[in-house]
Amino acid sequence: MKEETAAVEAGQAAEKRVPRKRANPSQDAGQAERYAARQGRTVYLVDGARTPFLRLYGKPGPFTPSDLAVQCGRPLLLRQGFSPEDFDEVVMGCANTMPDDSNPARNVALRLGMGETMSAFTVKANGGSGMRAIDLAFRAIEAGRADLVLAGGADAPSHCLLREPAPSSAEIAEAHAMGHRVEDAAYFFGISREAADAFALESHRRCAKAAKSNALEGELVPAVDRSGNLYEADETVQYDGSVEALAALPPDFENPYGRVTRGNAAPLADGACWLILASAQAVKAHKLSPLARIVDSEWLALQPANATIAPTVCVNALLRKRDLSGSDVDLWEMNEMFSAQILACLAAWEDKDFCRETLGLKTAFGRIDRKKLNVDGGAIGLGHPFAASSSRVVLHLANAIRQRGVKRGLAAEAISDGQAGAILLEAV
Repeated sequence: MKEETAAVEAGQAAEKRVPRKRANPSQDAGQAERYAARQGRTVYLVDGARTPFLRLYGKPGPFTPSDLAVQCGRPLLLRQGFSPEDFDEVVMGCANTMPDDSNPARNVALRLGMGETMSAFTVKANGGSGMRAIDLAFRAIEAGRADLVLAGGADAPSHCLLREPAPSSAEIAEAHAMGHRVEDAAYFFGISREAADAFALESHRRCAKAAKSNALEGELVPAVDRSGNLYEADETVQYDGSVEALAALPPDFENPYGRVTRGNAAPLADGACWLILASAQAVKAHKLSPLARIVDSEWLALQPANATIAPTVCVNALLRKRDLSGSDVDLWEMNEMFSAQILACLAAWEDKDFCRETLGLKTAFGRIDRKKLNVDGGAIGLGHPFAASSSRVVLHLANAIRQRGVKRGLAAEAISDGQAGAILLEAV
């Protein structure tokens, strides 16, 4: 018995010394050919909507995550030419569910009149919950297990921040760790405080311009609370911001020289966003007009300490898998948690050493034209309702592809625990 125990322990020790490596799509030249051989059915993004993203005021907001999802889903389903019961499934991301609503997807499906036999489940993957829900719906249709799926995300941080017990010292440390990780990446890639503030100001300006134009037509739907109050616009957009006002804010983490402030980080918000995904058969049967085709997706994880730059690796893996490069992408939507985080990713893609050592490329990934990135602003201006935020980047990318008449777009999401996701869309 002692000999067997010793053998097991020796084997475990050997496994620790020689970690198992996951295949890296970025460094696999034959990945694209093998993947093409096993591709499934074509999947379309046919419609979508989101609520306004509502500011947090230090007390529970007027909507729970389920309330927001219903407010968003009702007008979206009403404008379809088919019955809500024609859906095969509902997949809803929610990073922070309510104690009495552990599976809000099912609750929402019932409230939307989708039928008592409607399958529905909730996804929890921090800020990536909504994008992961969309990807699960995409894969279900691609594999032939469904034809019509309602997918997206909703979160109401105004409720979760006040109903949860006091955070432990470990949780506080983790929350601070993300900010410090951004600071580390900003220092490593030479991102200045001035550059971070300028990026934040541009995000607000683009959000304001989009709100005043028709860029959000059909995408943004109003919400009405139980008291009859109407919510029609995103509440965290600064229409009169300035570089001077941003520069006056103190650093949140590394005083006095830190780059991250509450002015160049995404404010938390309450909101919901739904997308309708369909197979080619469903598009034909219901006479739908798709916004875009979902081409592929990728998910991966790095050490939590490298959470800031995880999207660079994920995006590169996705494009390599499809035999594409950054220059083949016409529009980019990268969810903005921090200005410095986005700028660090952009700088990393231009760094030859980083791209060679981390991405397995012979040269730099390349420069991303800022005019093609977050063309109508992002979470720094709009607010960050976790699951709804990562759903919004996919929906808005599809709308932007159609509005601008381009061919291809990519949406990416960094997740605070070191993970990242990316979804590739093409025009139809």
